[in-house]
Amino acid sequence: MTSSKLTNYVLSRTLALLVLCWSVGANAAGDPEAGKLQAMVCAGCHGVDGATPVLPEYPNLAGQNEKYLYNQLAMFQSGTRDVPLMTAQLIGKSEQDLEDLAAFYASLPSKGGEATGTDEDLRRAQQIYKGGIIEKKVAACAACHGPGGVGNAQAGFPRINGQSVAYTIEQLTKYREGHRKSDEAFGGMMRGVAHGLTDGEIAILADYVRGLRP
Repeated sequence: MTSSKLTNYVLSRTLALLVLCWSVGANAAGDPEAGKLQAMVCAGCHGVDGATPVLPEYPNLAGQNEKYLYNQLAMFQSGTRDVPLMTAQLIGKSEQDLEDLAAFYASLPSKGGEATGTDEDLRRAQQIYKGGIIEKKVAACAACHGPGGVGNAQAGFPRINGQSVAYTIEQLTKYREGHRKSDEAFGGMMRGVAHGLTDGEIAILADYVRGLRP
């Protein structure tokens, strides 16, 4: 495939993702106050503020998009997203309970982070984030997560700025290896993006997105 054809392919793929990202349904409707009670046990891993997880492999949930949170909780509960610890925590929870939990964490103030990579690594990560990797047919991350990493609340795409670097690395690696399939509803979109990323590219991207500002 020629360079121009590769460029057109990645641009068309990115455009298709943009259209998809801005055309998916409404948010879940939960009660943050009810969710606060539900979340008492969650604080043991994610912190009382939702932003200070006890392990770097656990996600920062504060200010995360509500629809995304609800969808992930539902997939944990059903086993579609295979994380036994989370599945066990959600046994007996109703759909309303999940909506309330999602609303509570979405209502918390998000906390930003700082990128710590070299200038060279951050420049390369920015190129990938905003423009993709044409020769690998990797679409731009910003197409769905936005230039500031706040995601798309209506479509249910996550906020990734301020996220734990270790968590982002783990999830991108799982997508790349096909171990995380929670993007089925979107045609395997994240697996399609992650398949062409090396370990090094995943690492610099994870650091870069942590430091993004809205």
